[in-house]
Amino acid sequence: MDFLAPVDPAEARLRPTYATVSLPRLRSNLAAVKAHLGAVRVMAVLKANAYGHGLEAVAQCLAAQADAFGVALVEEGIALRRLGVQNPILVMGGIWTRQIPLFIEHDLTFTVPSLARLSDIEQAAAARGSRARVHLKIDTGMERIGTHHYSAGPLLEAAARSAHVEVEGVYSHFANADAEDLAHARLQLERFLEVLRFYERHSLPPPVRHIANSAALLRLPEARLDMVRPGLLLYGVYPTRGEHPIVVAPALSWRSRVVYFKVVEPGSPVSYGSTWRSDHRVRLVTVPVGYGDGYFRALSNRAFVVLRGRRHPQVGSVCMDQMMVNIEWSEGWNGDDVILIGEQGGARVSVEELAEWAGTIPYEILTAISARVPRIYEQ
Repeated sequence: MDFLAPVDPAEARLRPTYATVSLPRLRSNLAAVKAHLGAVRVMAVLKANAYGHGLEAVAQCLAAQADAFGVALVEEGIALRRLGVQNPILVMGGIWTRQIPLFIEHDLTFTVPSLARLSDIEQAAAARGSRARVHLKIDTGMERIGTHHYSAGPLLEAAARSAHVEVEGVYSHFANADAEDLAHARLQLERFLEVLRFYERHSLPPPVRHIANSAALLRLPEARLDMVRPGLLLYGVYPTRGEHPIVVAPALSWRSRVVYFKVVEPGSPVSYGSTWRSDHRVRLVTVPVGYGDGYFRALSNRAFVVLRGRRHPQVGSVCMDQMMVNIEWSEGWNGDDVILIGEQGGARVSVEELAEWAGTIPYEILTAISARVPRIYEQ
């Protein structure tokens, strides 16, 4: 079988190292989530450049399916508005006062974590003669941003009285929904539901309630409430191991090409720090990808790649721009595809494996793929 992929003119202008994102898979993954949830709304989370998949392309791909989008930064929201995205956009990160007019100008939804921030937003909206849409953030056990669940009453009361603030949602964030033991997650959900009883006690219609991330929507059906916030799951990667009630497929593959090969003699050290050497003659290939591209140095002497349908070990320290792979005496030539994430000829390297080899989590692997790695979008 010939594993040398044809090179079209457009690809020839790109670096040998690139990522391919399947837009049909993204749509299929979101459709699978929505089909499983029924009437529950879905906020597709696009923070961190859509988990490394490309903010603008992913938003345009999913705009017709997603009930809302979630981002971390106001500039991400502005970028989507300038692109013409009309979906509700919740900015989930903390903000500072000078950013408030930008939210109102671009019709972005605030996360309100405190009475002080609520007051700032109310004043800014009043000065412009407009209404600001907000989601109140309740801290149920994350200790990041948000009003503590045991003292949330004043925030909910003030928000209900605000003349220029429209409370569209109330939400919280799980700290351990991907843990083997779900006791803490269930405690957080219990705390959140207790806070939400405020609306029943005051005979007020409840805003949209949401707390479930990818792990929670898979493992804690009772946490789905009115809306869920899948991130990793949309991109076809599971936050936990084992069987799952929703079937998704990875949307991103990452590959490079062989740019050099040589025979290395026994005992000859390879790469910075001389961390690897062979006790027999081997054939090494050089691949133009390194930690400058997001292929972590922590993967040195631990990772595998796929070349010509077989897995081969990466050897020596990963450099900023290059790394070496030991193919022993297998065949491999300049221009051959090297699969960093993905599948070829029945051999595969997954995001989850890379994360395990690097001692991190799949989220970091995807979001670390740097901007200098071109993204190619399959329609």
